[in-house]
Amino acid sequence: MALRDELLKTIWHAFTALDVDKSGKVSKSQLKVLSHNLCTVLRIPHDPVALEEHFKDDDEGPVSNQGYMPYLNKFILDKVTDNFDRQELNKMCWTLCFRKNLQQNQLFISNDDAFKIWCIFNFLSEDRYPLIMVTEEIEYFLRKLTEAMGGSWVEERFEDYKLQLSLKQQCLNVWELILLVGSGHFSKGMDKQTLSMGINEVYQELILDVLKQGYMMKKGHKRKNWTERWFVLKPNCISYYVGEDLAEKKGDILLDGSCTVEPLQDKEGKKCLFLIKSSQKTFEISASERKKKQEWIQAIQTAVNLLRQGRPAPHHDARQKRRELRLKQQAEQEELELRMRELQTANEAKQLELENMRKALEEAAANAAEEERKRLQTHTELQDRYRIELEREKLVRQEMEEQVAQKSTELDQYLQRVHELEDMYHQLEDALEEERRARQDEETVRKLQARLLEEEAMKRAELEQIHLRQQRAISETEAEKQELEKERLAKESALQAAMKQLEVLELERQGALEQYQTVMKKLEDAANNTKSWKHKVAHQEGLLRLIQPGSKGPQKITNWGPAAFTDAELSLREKKWQEMKNQAAHAQ
Repeated sequence: MALRDELLKTIWHAFTALDVDKSGKVSKSQLKVLSHNLCTVLRIPHDPVALEEHFKDDDEGPVSNQGYMPYLNKFILDKVTDNFDRQELNKMCWTLCFRKNLQQNQLFISNDDAFKIWCIFNFLSEDRYPLIMVTEEIEYFLRKLTEAMGGSWVEERFEDYKLQLSLKQQCLNVWELILLVGSGHFSKGMDKQTLSMGINEVYQELILDVLKQGYMMKKGHKRKNWTERWFVLKPNCISYYVGEDLAEKKGDILLDGSCTVEPLQDKEGKKCLFLIKSSQKTFEISASERKKKQEWIQAIQTAVNLLRQGRPAPHHDARQKRRELRLKQQAEQEELELRMRELQTANEAKQLELENMRKALEEAAANAAEEERKRLQTHTELQDRYRIELEREKLVRQEMEEQVAQKSTELDQYLQRVHELEDMYHQLEDALEEERRARQDEETVRKLQARLLEEEAMKRAELEQIHLRQQRAISETEAEKQELEKERLAKESALQAAMKQLEVLELERQGALEQYQTVMKKLEDAANNTKSWKHKVAHQEGLLRLIQPGSKGPQKITNWGPAAFTDAELSLREKKWQEMKNQAAHAQ
């Protein structure tokens, strides 16, 4: 701990003691007295004019801790050197603050022991104000005190106390610490004197930097006699006294990096001897037993090593490591809390996103339900319209059946085509039920219709070519035509009649196509999805044939047009025509 921080802790107790109403402010007159006493104890010149000059811009009211701090740093602490008695400073500040805060009748310890605990608190407290001692340092102090009293540390008792402490604030101020030790809560079974000796031992180690102390024999330099002395080892010297009350000091053994300590052989009736060589003198020491001799040699060697390395006393180093560890743990805890907050923020954002997604899904589900309702409504309307169209088509079919019924020889074929028409309507009904597939098939149907129209035009062109070839064949067989003139005339008459029937059927087909286009327009307005169909009419002797998409197989061509007869009918016609031709040949 830096000297300035150590002084600030002690002065802070004195300043807060002057703050009677706990407002954080002290009157200027009291600050003048405090500043004068501080300068006296710290052995620096006091300048009363500087205090007035420093606070000349303030009003006549009291001065706050923040307002007094710049003056304290500039005019007092900046001038301090390490040539003052720290115990005198501690005693002065303790005198100012203990009467106000300490209830002596509640304590099991003396005022001097309370003062030592107060000094230990300043050493172990955190470097922040108001001053507190954290749980870890409380445990460290109580553990040291228990060991100094020769007792055993009861972990369970402190854990119970730590739980009680955690419910409050997880720390203690100096007066709570004094009350804790003075009430005897952690020194049950120990008398008042043992507790006082334990406090004193811890005080000497932590505050006075006593590394080791005890009685040993020392050999004189002049008389060479052996005398028992009370030795006190500190980081830079070994002091020896007449008794352990430290009333009469006999001398010091100054330590530095060049000092050495080594064991000696027993001689002159003295055992457990060791030698301390300093830069000025050499000292022969005799311990009471071998174990203490080894402990003293090791303790002195540790002090010399610390001086060589320029390090402080072990308890100072240990305190700094504990603080660094706490700071590291605090930083890790803060980092963990930051990560937890980030995770919580991310989780809240995720929850919000999931909530928004849930709402969006609910809205989408509601929209989908509405769309489904509209689709079902549209589907129902389409079915109603389809029923109406189907009834109309049935009426047309009945009319066609009445016309075809007159042709008994082709009744079966007509009924077959009617069944095909019904199947097509059933397929149309399935297409309406599968609306999605019908939408995809719509374009295909349109392309198919265009291809059928194109094929029809191509077939007409092919019919024209065949007709031309027939004309050429007729011209080439002129001789045969002359022989069969009567037959040719009959065939031409039949051809003319068939052509007239073809024209009539063409007109009927145009009417059916217009009717089909009307139906298609209605279906496109309802569901944009239909399959087209139309009639293809071929008539020979009054036969009505439905034009519809069929296979791409070869079609039969006759003098009366394409697809006018079935294969069986055409074969029968060819046989009759061949018989007539043979009869005509025999007649000639």
